[in-house]
Amino acid sequence: MTSVTATKRSGPDDPHGGRSGRDGQGGRGGRPRRSWRPGPSGPPPRGKAFGDRAAWFLVLPALIPILILSVGPLLYGIALAFTDAQSGRTRSTQWIGTLNFQDLLHDTLFWDSFRIGLVWAVGVTVPQFLLALGLALLLNQNLRLRWLARALAIVPWAMPEVVVGIMWRLVYNPDAGILNETIRDLGLGDGRDWLTGLATALPAVILVGIWAGMPQTTVALLAGLQNTPRELHEAAALDGAGAWRRFRTVTWPAIKPIALAISALNLIWNFNSFALVYVLTSGGPGGRTRLPMLFAYEEAFRYGQFGYAAAMGCVMVAVISVLLALYLVGRLRGGEDR
Repeated sequence: MTSVTATKRSGPDDPHGGRSGRDGQGGRGGRPRRSWRPGPSGPPPRGKAFGDRAAWFLVLPALIPILILSVGPLLYGIALAFTDAQSGRTRSTQWIGTLNFQDLLHDTLFWDSFRIGLVWAVGVTVPQFLLALGLALLLNQNLRLRWLARALAIVPWAMPEVVVGIMWRLVYNPDAGILNETIRDLGLGDGRDWLTGLATALPAVILVGIWAGMPQTTVALLAGLQNTPRELHEAAALDGAGAWRRFRTVTWPAIKPIALAISALNLIWNFNSFALVYVLTSGGPGGRTRLPMLFAYEEAFRYGQFGYAAAMGCVMVAVISVLLALYLVGRLRGGEDR
């Protein structure tokens, strides 16, 4: 009787008399042995950790120059705005708090340059986008020598801003410039000095800014147009939609994200313009083309007021940050709506 009972309690594969579990792996005391499984809070796999470190090593060559050449000077400039730093080796720098910003609030010359900068940025960005959109639509058509037209369209973009400024100074030259020569040949007058006239200096500079920046906008919009499926245009044409209706219902929704992105970037780039206007007019005549960047440059390197110029730079960084925030919020809302 005893041997039968012992046989029932112990299986054939359990010589120690323990109760085997369902998986055939018995443990002492009749409890099945529990296999170890790494939980979600366990250490990451060795390969993944090595991959993360390798990714950081690959990013560092691009990240270090950004930190040294962009983030570092930005932080130094913000700190400099709270001091009375001026030119001169023997002059000591003192911490003055927000005194530079208080003086800046009452500086009418700076706010005039700020207004001129906004007029310049909007006056260049809006016509630039409209002309680039028309040119992109034209270059998207099946035209002869389209490749040559596309190559010529990006020539202004490939030229440095200093070269563009020198070239247009020759165009606007009051004595031998091609613009005044054309006006004289057409019998429209004797021409005028475009870059030194109080009424014509800013429009003349805006025209150069439009010409110089239009190619990059054209390329971006042309890429969006080429990614638009032609089947959509063909279906709209079969439904009787005209050219304007096809553009409004098919083309524009397809390129709208690109249009918003390039317009926001152009507005920021144009507001920060320096080299082109500096070569053309150096901020003259009478400050009519003195953009905020030019004003800060003069305060720092002509008058030696480094702390005050740094405060101007902080204000411009704040304005640009607001523009970027508005753009990002608009993109996020657009993504949620889709």
